Amino acid sequence: MKIRTYEKKAHVKNGIARLFFSVLAIALEIAFIVVVFTRLNDYAEGINIATRILAVVLVVCIYAQDRTSSMKTPWIMLILAFPIFGIIMYLLVGLNGHTYKMRQRYDAVDAIVLPMLEQGPGADHVKSSMEELRDKNEQLASISYYLQEKSGFPVYADCPITYYDEAYKGFEAQKEALKKAKHFIFMEYFAIEQAEAWNQVEKILVERVKAGVEVRVFYDDIGSIAFINGDFAKHLNALGIQCRIFNPFMPGLNFFLNNRDHRKIMVIDGRVGFTGGYNMANEYFNLTHPYGYWKDTGVQITGLAVRSLTATFLENWNAVKGNDIDDADFGKYLEQPYADPHAMAEEIGETGQSRAYVQPYADRPMDNEHVGEEVYISLINKATRYCWFVTPYLILTDEMVHAIRLAKKRGVDVRIITPAIPDKRIVYAVTRSYYHCLAKHGVRIYEYTPGFCHAKMCVVDDVVATCGTINLDYRSLYHHFENGCLYAYGPAVQETRQDMEAMMRESLEVTEKYNTGRSQGMRFIQMLLRLIAPLL
Repeated sequence: MKIRTYEKKAHVKNGIARLFFSVLAIALEIAFIVVVFTRLNDYAEGINIATRILAVVLVVCIYAQDRTSSMKTPWIMLILAFPIFGIIMYLLVGLNGHTYKMRQRYDAVDAIVLPMLEQGPGADHVKSSMEELRDKNEQLASISYYLQEKSGFPVYADCPITYYDEAYKGFEAQKEALKKAKHFIFMEYFAIEQAEAWNQVEKILVERVKAGVEVRVFYDDIGSIAFINGDFAKHLNALGIQCRIFNPFMPGLNFFLNNRDHRKIMVIDGRVGFTGGYNMANEYFNLTHPYGYWKDTGVQITGLAVRSLTATFLENWNAVKGNDIDDADFGKYLEQPYADPHAMAEEIGETGQSRAYVQPYADRPMDNEHVGEEVYISLINKATRYCWFVTPYLILTDEMVHAIRLAKKRGVDVRIITPAIPDKRIVYAVTRSYYHCLAKHGVRIYEYTPGFCHAKMCVVDDVVATCGTINLDYRSLYHHFENGCLYAYGPAVQETRQDMEAMMRESLEVTEKYNTGRSQGMRFIQMLLRLIAPLL
């Protein structure tokens, strides 16, 4: 399917100049440093020795890291082969770039916010939910226990949840929920485009501000760089909408540059929450078609489980920048909306929704606990009948490849859906490089032919599913701030499976092609792509 290039060009018009000059600035900086080192001929031997010593020390440090070998080996090879370039690239891209002070800020916020999820309103419900899940399914409860202990987010039984098989359906529900906001609105997105879709939301936000509602918008600078510039935040603040930018891009040795806020969260009054794969930009709702038909999904939750989304938002809002004026009272967002859970249920009409065990959770690169990957691997390991994934990018660690192949050897039906039309061609080529190592073991691979599938989902054994922002790639699993939602034993799980079955009917199965159909040249190219995958 040919990409409609006129829309592809149009959808980046707002930020293309800024993006170009930012990339150019980094390239010039690297070139300058390399030239300085290489042109100092009088000191060439000393510089060469010092650089190689530094490279060896750095390699030893990388090797000693408590990380998967899939992440370490490419950096070690690059630094040893090209010491100057490799060291610079590792400092710019490879570091899981938090400073000590930044980590302290996140730890301080988490130490206040996360314990509140197991205290106050709903504390008894949180405790009983885990006990109830253990009685129902010990293996699934162990995953929930891991999330609660290592990520800080509890499971909630009998929680109302709605699954949206298309982004525009979730978007319409979000607009209706926004119109009913009475106290506060929190929005956190990787990408916002100042165009038709966002303008509809902004109009509602302005009306809510005039009604006395506190509105906050938080977006990632790199994620939105092709859509908006710094004036967007000023524009929102002028409208009475509080706006903060996550990790603004500054050319230079920014050790936090590689960590982005990939989360997608909307919270209304602490009582209704939304998350999923889609951002606030036209292409996600098929108002434009840069890559064919855009497939994305999301969920709406109500009630006590929304507290986890609220806490996730408050973490980044209060921790990302040291000189912001931050919240002093978290209780008004995490406790007051739930003072009377029964009255809240009647007010928002949650009794009419389907219910399930629901556990929203977040992953953060600051704590070196790879929650997103651990949840996926745990689901794979506990699958007995089937385990299906949808992901826009497939760049796997050795540990996840092993878990997938072992599941297939145990007789589990493992399937993965990826796009047939890419949004990033190099990443798409790397994605395809992983097909063979899975297909030769019987894992079924599908490419979604109508366009680009951006959904990030997993469903297992008709029991449990996930929907959120976490791709099956290194960026999501190791470098980005992410969030997801685990849900079990409810109609939403069946709806997720049915949606994935519908996607497979519209997809082309390429399992056999990538099991046997590669030339020697293609195999060599794919090996190279696999090698550079962690560097992307």
